[in-house]
Amino acid sequence: MSDQTVSPAAVQAQPAERAAASVRPVSWKYPITYAILAVLGLLFALGSPAGGRTHFRLASAGDFFEIPVIELPSRPAGWVLAATLLALTVYAFWRASNRAQARLWLPLLFGVLFVVAFLVWAGADRGAVIPLVTMLTGALALSVPLIFGAMCGLVGERSGVINIAIEAQLLAGAFLAAVAASVFTSAYLGLLFSPLAGALVGAVLVFFSVKYQVNQIIVGVVLNVLVIGLTGFLFSTTLTQNAELWNARQQLPDLPIPVLSQIPVIGPVLFDQTILVYLMYVLVAVLNVFLFRSRWGLRTRAVGEHPRAADTVGIKVNRMRVYNVILAGAIAGLGGSFFTIGQGLAFGKEMSAGAGFIALAAMILGRWHPIGAVLAALLFGFSTSLGNVLAAIGTPVPSEALLMLPYVITILAVAGFVGRVRPPAANGTPYVK
Repeated sequence: MSDQTVSPAAVQAQPAERAAASVRPVSWKYPITYAILAVLGLLFALGSPAGGRTHFRLASAGDFFEIPVIELPSRPAGWVLAATLLALTVYAFWRASNRAQARLWLPLLFGVLFVVAFLVWAGADRGAVIPLVTMLTGALALSVPLIFGAMCGLVGERSGVINIAIEAQLLAGAFLAAVAASVFTSAYLGLLFSPLAGALVGAVLVFFSVKYQVNQIIVGVVLNVLVIGLTGFLFSTTLTQNAELWNARQQLPDLPIPVLSQIPVIGPVLFDQTILVYLMYVLVAVLNVFLFRSRWGLRTRAVGEHPRAADTVGIKVNRMRVYNVILAGAIAGLGGSFFTIGQGLAFGKEMSAGAGFIALAAMILGRWHPIGAVLAALLFGFSTSLGNVLAAIGTPVPSEALLMLPYVITILAVAGFVGRVRPPAANGTPYVK
């Protein structure tokens, strides 16, 4: 007899787990997606020139120590990466056949290896070095407004209010940040004013959708059109006529964190940023903790999932929704300041360029979870940065395809790795007591 003791709860749980695994349907979506990408990896290896070389730069100025340029033989490296992708694909098929749950590390590892395989092929014998640190820094920068917008949508929709007006809130934040920074000649004051613009748009959204039960999607679309038209009119009249006063460039300075910013690769990417990026780190961490481990988070999820049950225990459902949507608008407005003072640019017409809709897609791709939404936004930012770098070094990929790359990657990610998602049950449904 074994000396190991098994608790009664564990004995009861084991059959339940086996039963759940036996009834879980087999999903071949992930393995088939991996198989398609693995075949592309094989084509990259076959397309690499014999004797070709690909160079990667991981070092940047100010690092503790200099990492030499990495030189890889293109075709052998491509074959090794393709074989690894095929092995991961076989493993994914094996897990699917056993009805095992998907693990996060598998798509992340597969995605990283696939990108490396693509870069090895694209940069072979191009006479240029692929700057990985620059690419990663650009990916993070391009993701900043998307992450703020995704957090805005997450707070609103977890409360039961659909927010299509993220685009308007980002654009309003960019506008007011540029104007305030120009008038007061201080980028930091512009940063303080930007959440007010987003909160104002959120207040209008929640006023019509909660108080008068107007269709939330229609209100959001109208607000997008309204803010685009209003900021465009003010830009064409006031801002362009006296740009020195109303639309002068102001930029947030970089604030490198001592020691951390000198760590090779990750230091320049994560710890040599502006205060806006550091605020983004704090926001994601706070939301991730508060949404699932605080009284506010419990009430927010309750009014988004089952408002009538929340009302029976004394939670003011509509008041909670009003406060949360206005807070969400302030978050998006803060993110909109990246387009102007975050990059040292003057305000321009429609300069958000659809980032609000991409942020909404990132929130859905992340399954209404802060960490998932951040990963989805980083995916889009990285794909955009990848296209910019490849266009700069010159690749066999047509320039039109590089411009399409971020959107293609996002569509493939949504189709291949998300599948069916479930929004909060009461999302978009007005509550009448």
